[in-house]
Amino acid sequence: MEATVQTGDPGGDVLGASAAKVMILEQPATAGASSAAAPCVRAVVQQCMSAQLMVQPSTPEDQPQFVEIQRGIIIYLCFLRGATKAHVEKLAKMIQGIRLSEGDSGKLTSVIDLPGDVMIIPQATLGGTPKGKVMQYHKNIAKDEGMRLYSEFVSIFQKTYERNDKCLSAGTIVRYGTYGNRQVFSCQTNGPFTHLMEI
Repeated sequence: MEATVQTGDPGGDVLGASAAKVMILEQPATAGASSAAAPCVRAVVQQCMSAQLMVQPSTPEDQPQFVEIQRGIIIYLCFLRGATKAHVEKLAKMIQGIRLSEGDSGKLTSVIDLPGDVMIIPQATLGGTPKGKVMQYHKNIAKDEGMRLYSEFVSIFQKTYERNDKCLSAGTIVRYGTYGNRQVFSCQTNGPFTHLMEI
């Protein structure tokens, strides 16, 4: 299955409506609490066979620039109000360890144990809520703070891959998009196999 979308600022992305989703939420509220705490970081994790993201559009002088990965996962990432470095670290650790990637035997394994590539894409539209006939993004974090947390998330994955012997020997890579920009994106999936995670 092949999909081509635009990612980045609200209004510029499309996520397949047919994708199977599993929501991983925090523990239910304790007795007496009115509701569970609102999530601060939201991610959609998708298994892929390959993916390509344009990080710099063409200009009269230069050709467009792309980053690419092969078999692995794509992480669409959104930061909401209240997000902190602790939330980022917790989500990164969860995604690195959870068994969402299908190995050669057909059994599920983590992307690091696969080992597989990772593409991280900022996706502000994951924070949208419908109001009438439009989407609103009032719950999203401020752009400068989101950029800082996004860089922290990318850094965690890069350092993990640089220190992991299996990833180093397999030559697996971490690639990422630019924060706050609309970016042309295409991928080939063997599913779709998509999960929603919230911290």
